[in-house]
Amino acid sequence: MSDQPLWGLTAGQLAQAFAAGSATPVQALEAVLERHDAVNPRLNAVVTLDRAGAQAAARASAGRWARGEALGPLDGVPLTIKDNILTAGLRSTWGSACYADFVPELDETPVARLRAAGAVILGKTNVPEFTVQGVTDNVLFGPTRNPWNPGLTPGGSSGGAVAAVASGIGPLALCTDGGGSIRRPAAHTGLVGLKPSRGLVPRRHGFPAILDAFEVVGPIGRCVGDVRAMLRVIAGAGAETAPPAAKRIAFIPSFGEAPVDPAIAASVTGAAERFAGLGHAVERLDDFTLAEPVNAIWSIVSETGVAWLLDAHLKLGRDAPVQPGIAAMAERGRGHSASDYLGMLRTIEAAGEAFDALFSCFDLLLMPATAAQPWPVGQTHPDVIDGQSVGPRGHAVFTAFANALGLPGLTLPARPDRDDMPIGFQLIGPQGSDDRLLALGAAYEQAFGGFPMPVLSDREG
Repeated sequence: MSDQPLWGLTAGQLAQAFAAGSATPVQALEAVLERHDAVNPRLNAVVTLDRAGAQAAARASAGRWARGEALGPLDGVPLTIKDNILTAGLRSTWGSACYADFVPELDETPVARLRAAGAVILGKTNVPEFTVQGVTDNVLFGPTRNPWNPGLTPGGSSGGAVAAVASGIGPLALCTDGGGSIRRPAAHTGLVGLKPSRGLVPRRHGFPAILDAFEVVGPIGRCVGDVRAMLRVIAGAGAETAPPAAKRIAFIPSFGEAPVDPAIAASVTGAAERFAGLGHAVERLDDFTLAEPVNAIWSIVSETGVAWLLDAHLKLGRDAPVQPGIAAMAERGRGHSASDYLGMLRTIEAAGEAFDALFSCFDLLLMPATAAQPWPVGQTHPDVIDGQSVGPRGHAVFTAFANALGLPGLTLPARPDRDDMPIGFQLIGPQGSDDRLLALGAAYEQAFGGFPMPVLSDREG
């Protein structure tokens, strides 16, 4: 057993301890709550804590383990839920004053499945308003900070989730990814994050789907095994565990002329070399432009969705008190026509055909998870990457195409930068290849190890 404190153990290690009787779910929860009380005031990761509910769930789980009736490997494991995923009896705000006091009566499907598996739900993690920004900040709760450097953002929109997992407030988090919101924050905090294939994880009883089917629910954790275990529960299906055979991997260091931070470029190149060393056939593809059409039209998705949501509130006679940036998104969304939206869908269809052809030559793609390292809290995005001026999604060029095409994507930690800040890369596969990505990620992790947990420092960016 690891010499880590209970709050620092993975879900798999906790399950082993529960089975061996060396720790109980009640003791694990007490350790995690103490950790929460110590670090959350600084990080602002968890915005609604259900201390009493978690304690009751931990006691029930301890009884099952004592009787030899554990419900599975997540029974008794403390975890958090992103605040845009509805959780019965627990405030779910979506980071917006529009839902400041909303308490749903039903769990969204993945939450219900986690409860049925015995997981201990700690509470809700912070998000940007309506989860449509790449930084985690809102008027209700304020900004979330990166455990590796509290002066910097952990990204978004799953910023609260990654700050919780990386700092020891539960080994797992249930999150969403509508344009990279699992994969980029995981990269910024040294974690493993999976955006599942479209349709793999069912969703009912949730907030309105303003990103349509582009947004999916998925897990974030400290190791591949934990991510796989959560996926099994929320997807209701098993996952491949056998070591993967040699794969044909396309290494894509950049998208067109979009800049990439040099430290990220070097680290992800190192990851590609490691895969080659494991016996995989890695081919570098420069001047890669297949994703550019999707990136060019991506704003139509979020802007139209936000406009629809706010207009729906107004039609029902409700106030829609939103941040200026969200109001501006809605105004732009109202300017998009039906023809614009249909054109977007046709662009995505054409991109899908292009990527189908690419996957006829390669089993999976390897690329950076984000183009920039974390930036200071208070900024919405980095303005400059590798000396080039960029817009609000300049850091996010590598992720949205997978959402548009329904492809699974797995973020894994690579070598850190010179300041020891985490760097992540992602593996992208054809739709339905989630098991393949997880098996390959597990083999990589076994060969090269995972990422350590941060020691919270006093440095401020």
